[in-house]
Amino acid sequence: MRENRAFCTIPALLAASWIAALAGAAQGEATADNGKGEKAMKSFAESDIHWLGHDGFMLAGEKTIYIDPYKIDGGATADIILITHDHFDHCSPEDIAKIQGPQTTVVAPRDCLGKIPGNKKAIKPGELLTLDTIVIEAVPAYNINKNFHPKANGWVGYVVTMKGFRIYHAGDTDHIPEMKTIKADIALLPVSGTYVMTAEEAVRAALDINPAIAIPMHYGAIVGQPDDAVRFRDLLKGKVDVVIKKKGA
Repeated sequence: MRENRAFCTIPALLAASWIAALAGAAQGEATADNGKGEKAMKSFAESDIHWLGHDGFMLAGEKTIYIDPYKIDGGATADIILITHDHFDHCSPEDIAKIQGPQTTVVAPRDCLGKIPGNKKAIKPGELLTLDTIVIEAVPAYNINKNFHPKANGWVGYVVTMKGFRIYHAGDTDHIPEMKTIKADIALLPVSGTYVMTAEEAVRAALDINPAIAIPMHYGAIVGQPDDAVRFRDLLKGKVDVVIKKKGA
Protein backbone atom coordinates (compact mmCIF):
# COMPACT_ATOMS: atom_id res chain seq x y z
CA MET A 1 0.00 0.00 0.00
CA ARG A 2 2.84 2.38 0.81
CA GLU A 3 4.29 1.83 -2.68
CA ASN A 4 0.91 2.61 -4.28
CA ARG A 5 0.57 5.82 -2.30
CA ALA A 6 4.07 6.94 -3.34
CA PHE A 7 3.37 6.07 -6.96
CA CYS A 8 0.14 8.07 -6.92
CA THR A 9 1.93 11.24 -5.83
CA ILE A 10 4.13 11.39 -8.95
CA PRO A 11 1.46 12.96 -11.24
CA ALA A 12 0.69 15.47 -8.52
CA LEU A 13 4.36 16.40 -8.24
CA LEU A 14 4.62 16.78 -12.01
CA ALA A 15 1.52 18.99 -12.07
CA ALA A 16 2.91 21.14 -9.27
CA SER A 17 6.20 21.53 -11.12
CA TRP A 18 4.36 22.48 -14.30
CA ILE A 19 2.24 25.09 -12.48
CA ALA A 20 5.35 26.52 -10.79
CA ALA A 21 7.10 26.76 -14.14
CA LEU A 22 4.15 28.61 -15.67
CA ALA A 23 4.00 30.99 -12.71
CA GLY A 24 7.71 31.68 -13.01
CA ALA A 25 7.40 32.37 -16.72
CA ALA A 26 4.47 34.73 -16.12
CA GLN A 27 6.39 36.55 -13.41
CA GLY A 28 9.39 36.86 -15.72
CA GLU A 29 7.18 38.33 -18.47
CA ALA A 30 5.63 40.80 -16.01
CA THR A 31 9.08 41.85 -14.81
CA ALA A 32 10.21 42.31 -18.40
CA ASP A 33 7.09 44.39 -19.17
CA ASN A 34 7.69 46.52 -16.06
CA GLY A 35 11.28 47.00 -17.16
CA LYS A 36 10.15 48.13 -20.60
CA GLY A 37 7.59 50.48 -19.02
CA GLU A 38 10.17 52.03 -16.70
CA LYS A 39 12.62 52.42 -19.56
CA ALA A 40 9.95 54.09 -21.73
CA MET A 41 8.99 56.40 -18.86
CA LYS A 42 12.60 57.44 -18.26
CA SER A 43 13.04 58.06 -21.98
CA PHE A 44 9.87 60.18 -22.03
CA ALA A 45 11.02 62.20 -19.02
CA GLU A 46 14.44 62.81 -20.53
CA SER A 47 13.48 63.37 -24.18
CA ASP A 48 9.85 64.54 -24.36
CA ILE A 49 9.50 66.73 -21.27
CA HIS A 50 11.27 69.99 -22.03
CA TRP A 51 11.95 72.51 -19.25
CA LEU A 52 11.51 76.08 -20.46
CA GLY A 53 12.81 77.65 -17.26
CA HIS A 54 11.03 78.61 -14.03
CA ASP A 55 7.75 76.59 -13.97
CA GLY A 56 7.48 76.32 -17.75
CA PHE A 57 7.43 73.01 -19.62
CA MET A 58 6.63 71.66 -23.04
CA LEU A 59 5.33 68.08 -23.27
CA ALA A 60 5.76 66.38 -26.63
CA GLY A 61 3.45 63.48 -27.33
CA GLU A 62 0.14 62.90 -29.08
CA LYS A 63 -0.26 66.68 -28.75
CA THR A 64 2.13 69.55 -28.07
CA ILE A 65 1.33 70.85 -24.59
CA TYR A 66 2.84 73.86 -22.82
CA ILE A 67 2.49 74.61 -19.13
CA ASP A 68 3.10 78.13 -17.75
CA PRO A 69 5.37 79.42 -20.55
CA TYR A 70 7.38 82.42 -19.34
CA LYS A 71 10.22 84.31 -21.02
CA ILE A 72 10.39 81.81 -23.88
CA ASP A 73 11.87 82.45 -27.31
CA GLY A 74 9.02 80.73 -29.12
CA GLY A 75 8.60 77.11 -30.16
CA ALA A 76 6.34 74.67 -31.90
CA THR A 77 2.72 75.77 -32.10
CA ALA A 78 0.80 74.52 -29.10
CA ASP A 79 -2.20 72.25 -29.29
CA ILE A 80 -2.89 72.93 -25.60
CA ILE A 81 -1.57 75.55 -23.17
CA LEU A 82 -2.16 74.99 -19.46
CA ILE A 83 -1.94 77.94 -17.07
CA THR A 84 -1.81 77.28 -13.33
CA HIS A 85 -2.63 80.73 -11.93
CA ASP A 86 -2.85 84.46 -12.48
CA HIS A 87 0.66 85.62 -11.51
CA PHE A 88 2.64 87.33 -14.28
CA ASP A 89 5.35 84.65 -14.39
CA HIS A 90 2.77 81.93 -15.05
CA CYS A 91 -0.01 83.64 -16.98
CA SER A 92 2.03 85.63 -19.50
CA PRO A 93 -0.02 86.76 -22.53
CA GLU A 94 3.14 87.77 -24.43
CA ASP A 95 4.61 84.28 -24.09
CA ILE A 96 1.32 82.56 -24.83
CA ALA A 97 1.11 84.56 -28.08
CA LYS A 98 4.49 83.16 -29.22
CA ILE A 99 3.16 79.59 -29.34
CA GLN A 100 -0.58 80.12 -29.85
CA GLY A 101 -2.20 79.18 -33.14
CA PRO A 102 -5.78 79.29 -34.45
CA GLN A 103 -6.48 75.79 -33.11
CA THR A 104 -4.71 76.16 -29.75
CA THR A 105 -6.83 75.64 -26.65
CA VAL A 106 -5.79 77.49 -23.48
CA VAL A 107 -6.94 75.98 -20.18
CA ALA A 108 -6.71 78.15 -17.07
CA PRO A 109 -8.47 79.23 -13.89
CA ARG A 110 -11.26 81.67 -14.65
CA ASP A 111 -9.42 84.73 -13.30
CA CYS A 112 -6.76 84.27 -16.00
CA LEU A 113 -9.06 84.13 -19.01
CA GLY A 114 -9.61 87.87 -19.39
CA LYS A 115 -5.92 88.29 -20.31
CA ILE A 116 -5.91 85.59 -22.97
CA PRO A 117 -7.41 85.77 -26.47
CA GLY A 118 -8.51 82.84 -28.61
CA ASN A 119 -10.01 79.47 -27.74
CA LYS A 120 -9.98 79.06 -23.96
CA LYS A 121 -11.58 76.97 -21.24
CA ALA A 122 -11.93 77.66 -17.53
CA ILE A 123 -11.01 74.98 -15.01
CA LYS A 124 -10.94 74.66 -11.23
CA PRO A 125 -9.60 72.11 -8.75
CA GLY A 126 -11.34 68.76 -9.00
CA GLU A 127 -12.43 69.18 -12.61
CA LEU A 128 -11.45 66.85 -15.45
CA LEU A 129 -11.23 67.84 -19.09
CA THR A 130 -10.61 65.66 -22.14
CA LEU A 131 -9.23 67.32 -25.28
CA ASP A 132 -9.04 64.75 -28.07
CA THR A 133 -6.83 62.01 -26.60
CA ILE A 134 -5.45 64.09 -23.73
CA VAL A 135 -6.98 63.82 -20.25
CA ILE A 136 -6.35 66.85 -18.02
CA GLU A 137 -7.16 66.86 -14.31
CA ALA A 138 -6.99 70.04 -12.27
CA VAL A 139 -5.78 69.58 -8.69
CA PRO A 140 -5.41 72.06 -5.82
CA ALA A 141 -2.30 74.27 -5.54
CA TYR A 142 -1.98 76.67 -2.63
CA ASN A 143 0.13 77.88 0.29
CA ILE A 144 -0.34 76.72 3.86
CA ASN A 145 2.33 78.78 5.66
CA LYS A 146 2.38 81.91 3.51
CA ASN A 147 -0.18 84.00 1.62
CA PHE A 148 1.08 84.25 -1.96
CA HIS A 149 -1.27 81.56 -3.29
CA PRO A 150 -4.46 81.40 -1.18
CA LYS A 151 -6.54 78.26 -1.40
CA ALA A 152 -9.65 80.41 -1.85
CA ASN A 153 -8.34 81.60 -5.24
CA GLY A 154 -8.98 78.19 -6.78
CA TRP A 155 -5.62 78.02 -8.55
CA VAL A 156 -4.43 74.69 -9.83
CA GLY A 157 -1.83 72.14 -10.66
CA TYR A 158 -2.45 69.62 -13.42
CA VAL A 159 -2.25 65.89 -13.99
CA VAL A 160 -1.90 65.28 -17.72
CA THR A 161 -2.22 61.78 -19.16
CA MET A 162 -0.32 61.28 -22.40
CA LYS A 163 1.62 58.40 -23.92
CA GLY A 164 0.10 56.28 -21.17
CA PHE A 165 1.89 58.24 -18.41
CA ARG A 166 0.44 60.54 -15.76
CA ILE A 167 2.47 63.75 -15.48
CA TYR A 168 1.76 65.95 -12.46
CA HIS A 169 2.69 69.64 -12.63
CA ALA A 170 2.19 70.93 -9.10
CA GLY A 171 1.88 74.62 -9.95
CA ASP A 172 2.88 77.11 -7.24
CA THR A 173 2.14 75.24 -4.04
CA ASP A 174 3.32 74.13 -0.66
CA HIS A 175 3.36 70.52 0.51
CA ILE A 176 -0.40 70.11 0.88
CA PRO A 177 -2.51 67.20 2.19
CA GLU A 178 -4.11 66.57 -1.22
CA MET A 179 -0.78 65.33 -2.54
CA LYS A 180 -1.32 62.03 -0.72
CA THR A 181 -4.17 61.26 -3.13
CA ILE A 182 -2.43 62.30 -6.35
CA LYS A 183 -1.40 59.40 -8.58
CA ALA A 184 1.42 60.29 -10.95
CA ASP A 185 4.21 58.53 -12.81
CA ILE A 186 6.21 61.73 -13.19
CA ALA A 187 5.97 64.69 -10.80
CA LEU A 188 7.16 68.22 -11.57
CA LEU A 189 7.66 69.89 -8.18
CA PRO A 190 8.72 73.42 -7.13
CA VAL A 191 11.79 73.50 -4.88
CA SER A 192 12.84 77.13 -4.43
CA GLY A 193 11.11 78.10 -1.22
CA THR A 194 9.94 81.72 -0.62
CA TYR A 195 6.70 81.51 -2.66
CA VAL A 196 6.47 77.69 -2.78
CA MET A 197 7.92 74.59 -1.14
CA THR A 198 11.55 74.41 -0.13
CA ALA A 199 13.62 71.53 -1.46
CA GLU A 200 13.16 69.72 1.85
CA GLU A 201 9.39 70.19 1.76
CA ALA A 202 9.33 69.05 -1.86
CA VAL A 203 11.11 65.86 -0.80
CA ARG A 204 8.28 65.12 1.64
CA ALA A 205 5.77 65.89 -1.11
CA ALA A 206 7.53 63.49 -3.48
CA LEU A 207 7.42 60.75 -0.86
CA ASP A 208 3.66 61.32 -0.46
CA ILE A 209 3.05 61.21 -4.22
CA ASN A 210 5.56 58.38 -4.80
CA PRO A 211 6.14 58.91 -8.53
CA ALA A 212 8.65 56.84 -10.48
CA ILE A 213 10.40 60.07 -11.53
CA ALA A 214 10.47 63.58 -10.05
CA ILE A 215 11.65 66.71 -11.87
CA PRO A 216 12.44 69.87 -9.85
CA MET A 217 11.22 73.27 -11.07
CA HIS A 218 10.67 76.86 -9.89
CA TYR A 219 14.31 77.89 -9.65
CA GLY A 220 16.79 79.83 -11.76
CA ALA A 221 14.38 82.73 -12.46
CA ILE A 222 12.93 85.19 -9.94
CA VAL A 223 13.80 82.93 -7.02
CA GLY A 224 15.69 79.69 -6.37
CA GLN A 225 19.06 78.36 -7.45
CA PRO A 226 20.30 75.18 -9.16
CA ASP A 227 21.57 74.09 -5.75
CA ASP A 228 17.93 73.70 -4.67
CA ALA A 229 17.39 71.13 -7.42
CA VAL A 230 20.59 69.31 -6.51
CA ARG A 231 19.63 69.18 -2.83
CA PHE A 232 16.19 67.83 -3.79
CA ARG A 233 17.83 65.09 -5.88
CA ASP A 234 20.35 64.16 -3.21
CA LEU A 235 17.73 63.89 -0.46
CA LEU A 236 15.63 61.55 -2.60
CA LYS A 237 18.51 59.28 -3.60
CA GLY A 238 17.43 55.65 -3.35
CA LYS A 239 13.77 56.65 -2.90
CA VAL A 240 12.62 58.46 -6.05
CA ASP A 241 14.53 58.83 -9.32
CA VAL A 242 15.16 62.55 -9.90
CA VAL A 243 15.85 64.02 -13.34
CA ILE A 244 17.28 67.54 -13.32
CA LYS A 245 16.50 69.13 -16.66
CA LYS A 246 18.61 71.64 -18.49
CA LYS A 247 16.72 74.66 -19.75
CA GLY A 248 15.45 73.97 -23.26
CA ALA A 249 16.14 70.23 -22.97
